[in-house]
Amino acid sequence: MSLFSTFDIGASGMSAQSLRLNTIASNIANAESSSGPDGRTYRAHRVVFSSTPKANSPGSGVTVSNVVESDAPLRREYRPGHPKADKNGYVDMPNVNPVEEMVDMISASRSYQTNVQMMNVSRQLVLATLDLGK
Repeated sequence: MSLFSTFDIGASGMSAQSLRLNTIASNIANAESSSGPDGRTYRAHRVVFSSTPKANSPGSGVTVSNVVESDAPLRREYRPGHPKADKNGYVDMPNVNPVEEMVDMISASRSYQTNVQMMNVSRQLVLATLDLGK
């Protein structure tokens, strides 16, 4: 594996974590909405990563293989005056837990930062290698 392939690996990680952060932001934004754009109750989304091996190289990157809806049950809240309430006054609310989303956001942010630091170290190594020739 060449030193330059670490830039590709870091960039793929940053791209994947960026999509993860956007997905988390969407979940948080819809945490209190009673219906999504398609008219049904919004369900939290999760990003699924997969490894992307490179030919003849031990290094690999990461890609987003899928974005799936969470299968956690919807929250039922008693809101008798709500237009979407059933005959008993309950409304199906999104299965988004804001606390879990914030923890996931911190994890994604730290993963993104780790990829940035790894690319910075690789850059410093490349520059130090070039300085050897002076």
